[in-house]
Amino acid sequence: MQSPRPPLPSWSRFVLHACVVLAFLIVTGTADAQKLPKLTLAGPPASVSNPLIHMVDSGALADVAERVEFVLWRDPDQLRVMALDGRADVLAMPTNVAANLHNRGAKLQLLNVSTWGVLWLVSRDPTLKSLADLRGKELAVPFRGDMPDIVFQLLAEQQGVDLRKDVQLRYVASPIDAMQLLVMRRVDHALLAEPAVSMALRKTGSFPLSVIAPELHRSVDLQQEWGRVFARSARIPQAGIAVMGALRERPDVVARIEAEYARSLAWCRDHAEACGQGVAARIDMLSAEAVADSIAVSQMDAVPAHAARAELEFMFGQLMKKSPALIGGKLPDDGFYGGAGAQ
Repeated sequence: MQSPRPPLPSWSRFVLHACVVLAFLIVTGTADAQKLPKLTLAGPPASVSNPLIHMVDSGALADVAERVEFVLWRDPDQLRVMALDGRADVLAMPTNVAANLHNRGAKLQLLNVSTWGVLWLVSRDPTLKSLADLRGKELAVPFRGDMPDIVFQLLAEQQGVDLRKDVQLRYVASPIDAMQLLVMRRVDHALLAEPAVSMALRKTGSFPLSVIAPELHRSVDLQQEWGRVFARSARIPQAGIAVMGALRERPDVVARIEAEYARSLAWCRDHAEACGQGVAARIDMLSAEAVADSIAVSQMDAVPAHAARAELEFMFGQLMKKSPALIGGKLPDDGFYGGAGAQ
């Protein structure tokens, strides 16, 4: 008769139990230790933030973090503080700012480019059809040195416009300020990005403002000017989302964020009114109707940053010619370009 096996030592039973539990957690993917305590998504009052807001409202990342929040940044200074102080895990930002921060040592990787066409000149003059037509006129421009200003300057100079003599640039603190100057007849022309363009057009068409406000027109599409001047596609890699700090070491979470952002962007495109309501509920300076209007006219497409590298490097090359400091003095290295399929 075979004698019974002696019981396992207590330490062996502990190890065996731990291995069984670990194997279960790996198979099910539900290890609590893998779930983040908080995930902060941050962005400006602009189209690039629409998917981030929908991701929070829809609970798309509820299984990734115990708490997922959206935080608004209102100007480039706030953006830089958030990036350098680690106040956000995912930051929507202009692509040149992402390159600048990366080249200066900030711990970030550009995940995608999603904003390709939101820049317009808005004018009281229906005959204004090109940047050259601005000679002798005043133009309101939000955020000196930010992406809209940079793109406008590049295109104007390519068309022989001397911005020191030919156009009076009136810099203001925000797109909303530029829009209000237009509506109140204090300027006749403004450089705006969506959804501020749609906000301005909505305001001048509403009573009682329609009685005193000027009729406004989308006068120049800067994306079309970009395509014409540089003989390229009529789209500009203007903004996207970047993953920050330690989150870059969690490829599982980063992949989920990228996928959910693309899904939410598509949802907003297909449900513009509902998306507008969600955005307006979180950004009080925007109206739901204007956000919905902007979705219909904006070029939004979530392209992995590594797949957009050629277009980004062309734009960065143009910025380098103007002022290398705009992107931190050099083209970003391979580590800057993330997204699905990146090495």
